[in-house]
Amino acid sequence: MIGVDAPVLDVDPFALDVLADPLPADTAIREAAPVVFLPAHGLYATGRHALVSAAFRDAATFSSAAGTGLADIRRGEGWRPPSVLLDTDPPEHDAARRVMNRVLSPRALAELEERFAVVAADLVDEACEQGELDAAGIAERFPLTVLPDAVGMASEGRDHLLPYAALNFESMGPPGVLRDAAERGAAVGAGEWSTAREYVTWQMRREALSDDGIGAAIYAFADRGDVTEADAGLLVRSFLSAGIDTTVLALASVVHELARRPEVWALLRDDPSRVRAVFDEGMRLHTPSPVIGRTTTRPVELDGVTVPADARVLLCLGAANRDPRRFADPDAFDPFRTAGAVTFGAGVHNCVGQAIARLEAQALLGELARRVERIEPAGESVPRLSNWLRGFSSVPVRLVPSSKEAP
Repeated sequence: MIGVDAPVLDVDPFALDVLADPLPADTAIREAAPVVFLPAHGLYATGRHALVSAAFRDAATFSSAAGTGLADIRRGEGWRPPSVLLDTDPPEHDAARRVMNRVLSPRALAELEERFAVVAADLVDEACEQGELDAAGIAERFPLTVLPDAVGMASEGRDHLLPYAALNFESMGPPGVLRDAAERGAAVGAGEWSTAREYVTWQMRREALSDDGIGAAIYAFADRGDVTEADAGLLVRSFLSAGIDTTVLALASVVHELARRPEVWALLRDDPSRVRAVFDEGMRLHTPSPVIGRTTTRPVELDGVTVPADARVLLCLGAANRDPRRFADPDAFDPFRTAGAVTFGAGVHNCVGQAIARLEAQALLGELARRVERIEPAGESVPRLSNWLRGFSSVPVRLVPSSKEAP
């Protein structure tokens, strides 16, 4: 195309057939060139690990302030107030980030670990009794229980959380059937709330939260003047909009892999402390948030390609996490692989909730490893079609309980 200093690639990463089988498109974007131009959406994209990682670490050049989806929130294209975490750059980003780091302190996480373990034990009890089940179900129930409890949410109205999160993620992609379906789902009322948006607006208030959860701790920092009252509410909202679906998909994807890899399951049973490594490797192969957008603040040269100022650049995390330039045998599941995946981002915008996601994995997968001798596929897993997420909507498995629990 005229004026584009990059190879033009006729690939639409948001086409339904691509979303159903995304790896060929990931490979095409990554291998065609370090940076390509995608005319379907008028943006640049990179699937190279080195460039994705570098862009994450250069917030001054690759800005989040225009939004991290396809819509430009500077032009009023967003459907909700911008996130004070995702949609800002330093120094505006710094105060909110400091509050979240303090709220999710090691002491707070240790307390959550104990609570998560109790819920995991109950769910695994039920799963073992069923024997054959859809692992996507337990992967959904666990985060939907422990995260709202940790935030201090009211018990009523939680059935709005998944429709709201779906609207959040599908709206980051282009208009179409997936976004339309999410908007319809979020518009269905339940209880005293007429829509999911109305519920979340109610739930993010100080008055709707318990006085002993993460939400109350965030508002305590507003009382100290570290953030405004309004920004405290938006920080609470970030847990409601982005902290559930990604973990649900990650847990289901890891179980999908473990059911097909008995040698890895045996390793995990022998040494449950390897849960984090197994979880991280599963997310590398099935990156729950496979793309994220940035906007250039200046002309920048990327490996010989000049990207102009104010250009949208799609960072393809799923493609980068299988980049053979960074990972040996990148399509293999290797529980001993060293760190390096960009699943949680990097730099100032690395995912602040990753510690909670790993705690959830430690609790649920660790309990399964202690209680279940074997996990076997009970059918084909079904991919979830989503503009901005990746994983499985169904993972049928068969659990063979152990007569003797693992250590």
